[in-house]
Amino acid sequence: MGKVNIWLKRSFIVVASLLAIIGALMLAGTLFSHGQYHADEKIEEMIVGINAMYAMSITILVLPIIGLYGVCKEKRWVLIVFTVGIILCSIFVLYVAVHVLIVRPVIIELMSNFYLSMQPMNSSSEVDVKILTETQIELECCGVQQGYVEWGYNISESCLCKGAVEDCVAAPRNSSLFQPAEDTPVMIYKQPCLPKLISHLNVAINTMMGVSMGLISLWVLSCALSIAILCQLREKKDTLVVAYSREAKSGNYAVLAEPAELT
Repeated sequence: MGKVNIWLKRSFIVVASLLAIIGALMLAGTLFSHGQYHADEKIEEMIVGINAMYAMSITILVLPIIGLYGVCKEKRWVLIVFTVGIILCSIFVLYVAVHVLIVRPVIIELMSNFYLSMQPMNSSSEVDVKILTETQIELECCGVQQGYVEWGYNISESCLCKGAVEDCVAAPRNSSLFQPAEDTPVMIYKQPCLPKLISHLNVAINTMMGVSMGLISLWVLSCALSIAILCQLREKKDTLVVAYSREAKSGNYAVLAEPAELT
């Protein structure tokens, strides 16, 4: 078994440690999100995504630990398991990322059709009104596509402005929120929700793509280092060649030092 270059070994340890830290942070974030959704009683809606995040974060955490053990102990079979696992994970994440890019227009269209189907507001179901109300509070917007005018007279209280003043307008006089006795007008959000939803979705997808590409880059680098280490471990060590000489006969040696005198 050959000897591994010390700098190659240290480079692998640095990259694998970085991957392990990323996996630990992802696992901590998943645990926190699990607790938040459980407290908000939304765990049933998000259980599939949470389980997927658990599987991904644990895999990202465990594989570098296997690789670190293999390179520290110089175990070839452990490094082979690490390399195969990294290659499979890279292919899977790359497939998911490409698939998300392909279906992004379809996701945006489905989301747009879902929110547009809520119009007109006066004939929307209670479920649709509840969903839109939660969206308006979270994104600080009002209405779906044309703003507060879609609510007609009964503008939802979730449209009341609680953010920056420049993002709000005064409630119209012919609305339920208008209060003529007040000195200051009631402010409501002027931006509709659908453009904000699409923008947030694009930001989330782009962020996911960036994280995926960064993760794949680290995986590819660690895989290349692991293969290089495996190649060095496969090389045989140079052995000293012992040459036989006919001149080496019994008694044909010189005394290197005089024996110590007996006392």
